[in-house]
Amino acid sequence: MANVSVYNIEGKEVGTIDLNDAVFGVEVNEHLVHMAVVSQLANKRQGTQKAKTRSEVSGGGRKPWRQKGTGHARQGSTRAPQWTGGGVVFAPVPRDYSFKMNKKEKRAALKSALTSRVEEKKFIVVDELNFDEIKTKKFQTVLNNLNVEKALVVLEDGNKNAELSARNIADVKTAHTNTINVYDVLKYNTVIATKAAVASIEEVYA
Repeated sequence: MANVSVYNIEGKEVGTIDLNDAVFGVEVNEHLVHMAVVSQLANKRQGTQKAKTRSEVSGGGRKPWRQKGTGHARQGSTRAPQWTGGGVVFAPVPRDYSFKMNKKEKRAALKSALTSRVEEKKFIVVDELNFDEIKTKKFQTVLNNLNVEKALVVLEDGNKNAELSARNIADVKTAHTNTINVYDVLKYNTVIATKAAVASIEEVYA
C-alpha cells in the first residue's frame, strides 16, 4: 500500500495517507492507457469536413466542345477535377471518428494512469482547499507553496470557490471524481488531490 505525504495550503507536511492499492497500486497497462487517450482525442473530433465530388458540383451538363477537330484535348465536363471550379478527387466527407472502450477497460486505464503518477512522485495530497472567497491570487500562492506549475487539481464535489479560483490560471485544470480522465492525468505534470477527493476516488474505483 502506497504511503504519501499530506500537505496543507502553505506547503507544509501535516501527515501521511495510505492509498488503496486497488486504485493507486495496480499493474500499469500501457496499452489500455494508450487506447483511452486515443479514444478521448478521437471522440473530440467533429468530423464535419466536406468537399464536393464532380457529381455534386453544379453545372457542367454538356461537353465544353466537340470530341474531335478542335485541337484541344477531349473533355466531357467543365466540372471534372482538372477544371477550375470542378469537383475534388476523393473528396473528404463527414464521418464519425469515435470508438468505444468498455467500462472495465476505462476503469483499468484510469487506475493505471493514477498509479503511474504515484510511482513518479507526481501525486500530491493536500488536507483541504477551502477558500472563503473566490481569489485567483490565493490559489496561485498555494501552487507556489507546493512548488507546482502545470497541474490537474482534483476537488471534492461542492468546492466551488476553489474551482472558480483556479479557473483563470494557465496550465491548471480542476476536476471532480466523475470528470477525472486518463488524458488529463497524463497531460499535466502533477496531480493534486484533496483528502476528500482521494477518498471519493477510492470509493468509486476500488
